[in-house]
Amino acid sequence: MNGAESLVRTLVAGNVDVCFSNPGTSEMHFVAALDRVEGMRCVLGLFEGVVTGAADGYYRMKGTPASTLLHLGPGLANGLANLHNAKKANSGIVNIVGQHAVYHIEYNAPLTSDIEGLARPMSQWVRTSPDSKSIASDGADAIAAAKSGQVATLILPADTAWGDANGIAEVPAPSQSAGYSSQAVDAAAKVLKSGEPTLLLMTGSALTEKGLALAAQIAGKTGCKVMGQTYNPKMARGAGRFAIDRIPYVIELALPILKDFRHIVLIEANDPVAFFAYPNKPSMLKPDGCDVHRVTEIGENSVAALEALAGALGAKPSDVQPQKLVELARPTGALNHASIAQAIAMAIPENAIMVDESLTTGRGFFPPTAAAKPHDWLQNMGGSIGFSTPVATGAAVACPDRKVICMVGDGSAMYTLQSLWTQAREGLDITTIVFANRKYQILLGEFDGVGAGHPGQRALDMLNLDRPALDWVALAKGMGVPARSVTTADDFNKALADAMAEKGPKLIEVVT
Repeated sequence: MNGAESLVRTLVAGNVDVCFSNPGTSEMHFVAALDRVEGMRCVLGLFEGVVTGAADGYYRMKGTPASTLLHLGPGLANGLANLHNAKKANSGIVNIVGQHAVYHIEYNAPLTSDIEGLARPMSQWVRTSPDSKSIASDGADAIAAAKSGQVATLILPADTAWGDANGIAEVPAPSQSAGYSSQAVDAAAKVLKSGEPTLLLMTGSALTEKGLALAAQIAGKTGCKVMGQTYNPKMARGAGRFAIDRIPYVIELALPILKDFRHIVLIEANDPVAFFAYPNKPSMLKPDGCDVHRVTEIGENSVAALEALAGALGAKPSDVQPQKLVELARPTGALNHASIAQAIAMAIPENAIMVDESLTTGRGFFPPTAAAKPHDWLQNMGGSIGFSTPVATGAAVACPDRKVICMVGDGSAMYTLQSLWTQAREGLDITTIVFANRKYQILLGEFDGVGAGHPGQRALDMLNLDRPALDWVALAKGMGVPARSVTTADDFNKALADAMAEKGPKLIEVVT
C-alpha cells in the first residue's frame, strides 16, 4: 500500500467519502488510489473555485466535510476565493494539495511555490506530510479538524504519495463543543427582563427551525426584536417558521433600524458592522451607548443556550405572537424586483435549498419568500463573488433528494461558470436563475457610496457587461445544461414551473 492509498482509505474510514477534484501530475498516485479503494465519490470540477465552493456547500447541508484534490500551489490559489468564503461560514473541508517530490523542490521547477504560505490565510489547519509513513495519521488529523468546522489543508508531496505506507489511521475525536455558558445565559436573561429596547442578533445553528422557534418564544415573552446577520451560512425559512429580518447591507437602511436599541444579545453573531468603509459613515452600526452581551460563540450549542434562555425567562410556545406575512400572488406583466420576488416565492417547492448571490436584484426577496413553502436559505459569508453556483453544486451532491435553486447575478455567475458542466455531468437537480442586467449593478451603487463622483465613460466600461452582451442560453447549453431566457413575469412563472416539475440541471436567464 502506498501513501496515497493509505490516505484515501483513511478518508473513507473517517466518513469523508466525497472528493471534489481538479488534479494534475503530482496527484496522479492519489487518482490511481481512487480506482483501488471503494467508497469515495469523485466529482470533477473544471476550475478549482468550483471545487472548493462545492465543498463549502456540501458541508453546509450535510454537516460533515468533503475533501478536495488540488494541483500544487497554483491550483490551490485558484480555489482560495471560495476557501475564504468557506472559512467565514465555518465550513469544514479537507483539502488535499499535491506537491513536488521533496528532492525535486530544490530545483525550482516552474510550478514550485510556497504552498503552506498560500494555504494559511484561508485554512485554520495546515500541514505538509513529511513521509509516506505519516500520511495516514496526518490525514486523520485533517479530518478531525474539518469535522470541527475548520478548513484543513494537507499537502502531499509526490514521493510521499508513492512511497510505502503502513495502512489507515483512526480519526481522533474532534474537540467537543464548549456547549454554552450558563452565566452568559443568566446575564442575557437579566437584560431581556429589563424592558429596555433589546435586539437578539443570531446566526449559525441558532437559525435552524428549532432555534428560530425558541427565539420566537423569547421575543413574544419579552418584546425584544430578533434579527439575523446580513449574511448567514444557512437559515430555515418559509411558512410555519419564525420569519426574521436581516440587518440591511445598506448603511442608510441599517442605522435607523438599530438606532433605538440599548442592548444587543449575540447568539453566534458578530457586532453589526458595515461591509465596507464609506466616507463620513460609521463602520460600527450599533448606536452609541448600546451594550453588547454575548451568549454563544460559533461552534457552541446555541439551540441549548436558547432553550436555557427561554426557560430562565419563562417563555413558552403560547407566548409566540402571530406574524403577518406578505400575501403571495402569481405576478403578471413586466419583470421588476417585486414581480421577480413574487414569482420565486410562488415557485419554491417544499424542502428546497435556496443559494443566494442575487446581490442588488435580490435585496427585496426576503419578505415574500418568508411565506413560501419551508426551505433553507444559504448566503455568501465571505463576500467573494463566484460563490453561488459552486455552493449549489455541493449542496445538491449532499442532498440529492432536494431541489436546489441558485440565484445569481450575471457578473458573479461568470466567475465560476464551469459549475454548470459539473451539474450536467452529475445530473444534479439544480435550477440556476441568472439575473442579467448586463452590468455590475452593485458596483454602480458602490461608486456613488464611496463618494467617487459620477462615472465617466472609462469608469462605465469597467462596470458594464456589454460589447458583447453575455448569451446565457448559449453558455449554459455549451455546458450541457438546458436553458431559456425570459423577459416577462408570465414567461418567468412558466419557466420556473417547468424547472420545478423536472429533475436535473436547468438555467433561466431573467433579463432585467
